[in-house]
Order: sequence, then C-alpha cells, then structure tokens
Amino acid sequence: MARIEYLVTGMTCEHCAASVTEEVSQVPGVTDVHVDVSAGSVAVDGTGMDDASLRAAIEEAGYQVTALVLA
Repeated sequence: MARIEYLVTGMTCEHCAASVTEEVSQVPGVTDVHVDVSAGSVAVDGTGMDDASLRAAIEEAGYQVTALVLA
C-alpha cells in the first residue's frame, strides 16, 4: 500500500474535510483518506492510485492542490 500526500489550500472546517474525503474516496485504488484542515494536507492511502485523478477529485471538491509532499 502506498501513501500520497498533498498540500491543499482553502480548507477551513470539518465540512471541507468531509467534501474532500467524499470525492477522493471515489478514486479507484483509494482505501483511506486523511484530511488535516489545520495543516492544509490530504493524505491518501491505497494501491494503483493515479496522481491526476487524485488532484482532480480534490479540485472537484472545491480546493486547490498546491504541492505534492514527498516523503
């Protein structure tokens, strides 16, 4: 299982976190989504995930991906 983490702008509350979680959870291969509103980060666990699809899901929820966090 892999983890991909993004920095995301515009999230301010738990409703924001729920919106991102709902959209990203629908991407094939995603098994878990962790949203930290205060840090402005979204971590996604899964297998065979596509970066472009994950970014598109975050943007569909109404937020902007600013960076990919490299471990």
